[in-house]
Amino acid sequence: MKRTINFLFVVTSLSIVLNACNKLADLPTTTYANGNAPVLTSDATTITPAVADSDKIVLNLSWTNPKYATDSSTQKFLVEIDSSGRNFSKETTFTVIGSLNDSFSAKQLNSILLNFGFAYNTSYPVDIRVTSSYGNNNEQLQSNVITVNVTTYVVPPKVTPPSSNTLFLVGDATAGGWGNPVPLPAQQFTRVDSVDYQGIFYLNGGKQYLMLPVDGDWTHKYSVADNSVTNLSAGGDFGYDLSANFPGPAASGMYQISVDFQHGKFTVTPVTLYKELYVPGDYQGWTPASAPTLASPNNDGNYEGYINVPSGGSYEFKITDEPDWNGTAYGDGGNGTLSSSGGNLKFPGAGYYKVNVDLNANTYTITPASVWGVIGSFAGSGWGTDVDMTYNSGDNDWTATITIADGDQFKFRANHDWGLNYGDKNADGTLEVNGDNLAGYAAGTYNVTLYLDNAGYYTYKVVKQ
Repeated sequence: MKRTINFLFVVTSLSIVLNACNKLADLPTTTYANGNAPVLTSDATTITPAVADSDKIVLNLSWTNPKYATDSSTQKFLVEIDSSGRNFSKETTFTVIGSLNDSFSAKQLNSILLNFGFAYNTSYPVDIRVTSSYGNNNEQLQSNVITVNVTTYVVPPKVTPPSSNTLFLVGDATAGGWGNPVPLPAQQFTRVDSVDYQGIFYLNGGKQYLMLPVDGDWTHKYSVADNSVTNLSAGGDFGYDLSANFPGPAASGMYQISVDFQHGKFTVTPVTLYKELYVPGDYQGWTPASAPTLASPNNDGNYEGYINVPSGGSYEFKITDEPDWNGTAYGDGGNGTLSSSGGNLKFPGAGYYKVNVDLNANTYTITPASVWGVIGSFAGSGWGTDVDMTYNSGDNDWTATITIADGDQFKFRANHDWGLNYGDKNADGTLEVNGDNLAGYAAGTYNVTLYLDNAGYYTYKVVKQ
């Protein structure tokens, strides 16, 4: 057994030595040269297209072959375009495979510049370069940079802007309801430029609206094709004289509406959402969902609103924090306080009331306001006598007719008394308690409308006869 093992060891060792003496053949080697950076040229240095030339090719680019060690059909080229001086930090790119040229229409270049945020009808220097590489992006080589001056032009907008250069908001989502003409300036957009309009408006939750190019005219409107589209209340496509109203947002409050006629888009962004309380009672069938509301514009626990109570019934009511009976229902805690375990609250009788609630202190007040008037410096008033207004229960507004002279001013007040009066502090169409006098109207006779049914937001309309 011992001899066998030694023999195997000798044979194995000899095999290793013999193999080590055989020299391996040298491996073949191939060396490939590096590519060359492409040289870029263009057939134009200044481009000033007209709208009619939108579809025409206005720029042809070509570059030399980088001569990579591969089939030229797989070479990759990245055409990079940016405003001059930015070192291609905000570039727009186009990929070309295999070809040594690329072309651009006037529409393409115009769109690139407008997407940079550039103005219409203005010349801008544009830097262009090409980066070449293998198909897998290896060995990237940049070309020289060329500069082309391109003048932008106005693209026909997708939706025709109003020729009136004005735009107005109307609908039951607005403070003025479907009344047309609308309250001004509260429901007029600001014209930003020829294709953009914007405004901040009060909107009633769950209602609808339209946009009008001419105040007081129903001939034409801006609307949507289908208001059941998901999330359309936050923005989307709109058009001219389409079949459906814009859907308003679900919650009441102040919203910024931006209208882009260039692209046929609108957006609705909340600015301040109002907290709301509901006031169901015998006067409306004890239904919170359809009850008048109180609102807290500052979301600070202080709520207010106006409520019209028709004659008949018990005049009892409660205040709920949800549009149903599932939340907290506040009742009478005695001595002007609220209690979740209290009995029903009660209006003094039929009438028009201002209701204030402070949930921080759990208190409430009911102020009779069944008489509203316009008082001012105009003849027949002289700041001493009100021109009484008429309440229209169907439209939930107050109306009166006044005749003023140049320079006259006026306000709204309740109960022929200064204890509750409204003016316009910022001349923006929004009324504030003890606000500034309304002024700036030319001599004439005017129909005046006061809107108090939008809880926490009050406005007015003054229309010359």
